[in-house]
Amino acid sequence: MTKTPLYCDYNAGAPVRAEAAVAMARALGAAGNPSSVHGAGRRARAAIEDAREKIASAVGASAENVVFTSGATEALHLVLDAFDAAERKEVIFDDVDGFLLETPPPPSLIVSETEHDALFEHAKRREMLRAPVQHDGTIDLDVLEAIVREAPKPALVAVQLANNETGVVQPIARIAAICRHHGAMLLVDAAQAFGRIPVNIADLDATYLVLSSHKLGGPQGVGALVLAPGAPYATTRFGGGQERGRRPGTENGPAIVGFGVAVEWALREQAEEAARLAAMRDRFEVGLPRDAIVFGAGAKRLPNTSNFALPGLTAETAVIAMDLEGVAISSGAACSSGKVRSSRVLMAMGVPSEIAKAALRVSFGHESKDSDVDEVLAALSKVAARRTQGAAA
Repeated sequence: MTKTPLYCDYNAGAPVRAEAAVAMARALGAAGNPSSVHGAGRRARAAIEDAREKIASAVGASAENVVFTSGATEALHLVLDAFDAAERKEVIFDDVDGFLLETPPPPSLIVSETEHDALFEHAKRREMLRAPVQHDGTIDLDVLEAIVREAPKPALVAVQLANNETGVVQPIARIAAICRHHGAMLLVDAAQAFGRIPVNIADLDATYLVLSSHKLGGPQGVGALVLAPGAPYATTRFGGGQERGRRPGTENGPAIVGFGVAVEWALREQAEEAARLAAMRDRFEVGLPRDAIVFGAGAKRLPNTSNFALPGLTAETAVIAMDLEGVAISSGAACSSGKVRSSRVLMAMGVPSEIAKAALRVSFGHESKDSDVDEVLAALSKVAARRTQGAAA
């Protein structure tokens, strides 16, 4: 009898909730382009707008300020592109010799050292200021304030609410206060946090908020950018009037519908679910081998996430070995194209390279059972024993 694989990689993507799958199937069975004015088109549009209202309500925003995207990555790129486009104005001065074209310097972009690659790699292709983090993974607020204070304005500070590898939750209230005091805007990447801890754009005092569907049990390939009232936004894409002209292209109606339903279910018992998952995570960490290193343990973390290392066991070896044991976990830095590599996030936290290469991540979610903890620990114990045997040989 084949054993059912155990899935413990919710931070990479959660299984689609049954309710979302049913809603998507219904939407897939209905005809109609949401931009069409006939009845089928109007029904498709109504389904999208219903989902928009659900997501807006969940984060305390106005529905007209929710922009659907293909995911969090696109939403982050839309913000950076829109910020540049909105702030970089060409100025022409009349000169005795004709016209002198002057382009102002680019706006300041301030990025924490532990941001997701979706933003960090994009930001590296232009000038950016890097805000360091402390050993627990939280931003060094004193250094951040000095950077924001001295940075040419306009300035945008980009911070993950919760890190995808470590689960460390940033002190956004204090970061927002720094931004407000020094006249900077704030971009909050809430892709990992949304559905797991409370996320409200007004409470976060964010200018831009980024959400993802597949982290909380919705389908892959859809996310949202949420704008605060009056947030600067200039489109850099053309070819359609969809999403109020902010993001052209026919919307993925069935995926958006699934996203909206998944948000409803994720938020129904969020507090109770967070307590349940935190208890699972804590019991898992207590059961780890004595030499295990847990990253970010001294900081506030997502309730479902444990990022750890077993010295002497590389992440690539461990992920494969655990998969052979029927347990899906992740390297802490695994997110793109199945690669297992040394974690830039942990290196920024001051973790030695050899330990960072051993980083593993276990993340639980809505289908996880209490017994999963024991199964993961049992499999990990077998893998760790092979490490010990290899060292002895």
